[in-house]
Amino acid sequence: MKKMLAALLAALMVLSLAACGAPSAPAATSAPAAAAKTYTIGICQLVQHPALDAATQGFKDALVAKLGDAVVFDEQNAQGDSATCSVIATGFVSNQYDLIMANATPALLAAVSATDTIPILGTSVTDFASALAVEAAADGSLGMNVSGTSDGVPAQLYADCLMELVPDAKKVSILYCSAEPNSVLQADQFIACMDAIGVATEVFTFSDSNDIQSVTATAVEGADALYIPTDNTAASNMTIVSGVCEPAGIPVICGEEGMCSGGGLATVSISYYDIGTACGEMAYDILVNGADISKIPVGYSQNPVKKYNADYAAAIGFTLPEGYEPIAE
Repeated sequence: MKKMLAALLAALMVLSLAACGAPSAPAATSAPAAAAKTYTIGICQLVQHPALDAATQGFKDALVAKLGDAVVFDEQNAQGDSATCSVIATGFVSNQYDLIMANATPALLAAVSATDTIPILGTSVTDFASALAVEAAADGSLGMNVSGTSDGVPAQLYADCLMELVPDAKKVSILYCSAEPNSVLQADQFIACMDAIGVATEVFTFSDSNDIQSVTATAVEGADALYIPTDNTAASNMTIVSGVCEPAGIPVICGEEGMCSGGGLATVSISYYDIGTACGEMAYDILVNGADISKIPVGYSQNPVKKYNADYAAAIGFTLPEGYEPIAE
């Protein structure tokens, strides 16, 4: 027994000496650090036109400025089709993206139908509460997985603009796509403003781009001016509208700058790039800082600017009063 114990002790000493002489294993703390999280965001844009394009760009720029390569975008355009918005949104949900950005009201509605858990930020949406049929809190938050930035401008500003430019107007035509609920809302608000000052209005709607030309031609008959809200279908087809209104010499008041530059006379416009940027900053706060989207108020632009299209003004022989800024070419 003593011999066995001595042999065991000797073996242990040999092992101990060998361990002392062997290179030490890398410490656990020297292992490569875990890779930083990468956020994947799905962007669904209803249609391509300057205003929505600017909002999407502002959104992406804001996030890239803060996250660099740690943010990846799956950017898809529905080409003006609400059903395609639904297909796109469903794909984002299936892929379990970290956040969805919905650019324009139909895109927002599609995203909300697809998920009640993934954060959804909308932009270029006139009135979130009306679009979603919910009641906003006093601070403007929606109490659900949705927030974002609105492109809404008070209808009274458009009414004031029109009457400033066409003070003797007796009849104003209103043109928009019947499939866009945001346009219906804006038109109703504008009509109320015009009713208050005793100016007659008549609504002319088209269902898609195929009948814009014929509907516009009917709308300008007997009208002193034309008002078009921030309608996405109209915005994508302003050359058609202009092709009818310019020869008729009709002042066209548009909902935003991109539409106006495409074939209108004047607008009270916000910066779509800015509301996109603000939406991107919201996204960062949600993804990185853990902000609760249900408590984030919908944001609004505070700086609408009166602008005009110098080429259109010259074409119809119209001189703008002071206070209107020419749209940069």
